[in-house]
Amino acid sequence: MAQYFQLHPDNPQPRLLKQAADLLHKGALAAIPTDSCYALVCHLDDKTAVERLRRLKGLSDKHHLALLCRDLSELGSYAKVSNVQYRLLKALTPGPYTFILEATKEVPKRVSHPSKKSVGLRLPKHNVVQGLLQNLGASLIATSFQLPGMAEPFRYGEEIRDALEHELDLILSDGNCCQFQPTTVIDWTGAEPLVVRTGAGPLTGPLAPVRIQEEENI
Repeated sequence: MAQYFQLHPDNPQPRLLKQAADLLHKGALAAIPTDSCYALVCHLDDKTAVERLRRLKGLSDKHHLALLCRDLSELGSYAKVSNVQYRLLKALTPGPYTFILEATKEVPKRVSHPSKKSVGLRLPKHNVVQGLLQNLGASLIATSFQLPGMAEPFRYGEEIRDALEHELDLILSDGNCCQFQPTTVIDWTGAEPLVVRTGAGPLTGPLAPVRIQEEENI
């Protein structure tokens, strides 16, 4: 049965963040609120937890998973970023965007796309997520928490507990309602950025001239 932690949205309790990080270090599969919809997450280096995550969401090993990172310096460990790409990333993060970039050798094969050698990366603007990542000292593997057959992703911790408390190890809630949309996904493995999913991140400002093409979910 999943442990359920109620955290303050602006000043999440350090004790609960540490407990949550300890559980993830031990292989927990967790649901956490983000600046878009809820995310299903696990530790980057836990192969068993990643397999559980894929089974629960019905994902093949060819489906992109994202990494939740604390900042741009951590993101640079997992992706090859040019100066032009860095400027756009800096303008849009932290925020509800996922960037698909060319992966470095630091990325485990279970996370990178097997044929494209790319990786999805997120820098969320959310106090609970940032506090959790700080306590964890590592990135988290993540995917939007929307199960097959659902019209939209989970938005409340309470509804996740009611539906899946026996499938998860940990559920975090900040008492707020997450957005109904997942992140906006930008694929920049080619010469120019391409929006492959429109979501919570607005297509304004620096993204206004970017091409849009709906493709796979993240």
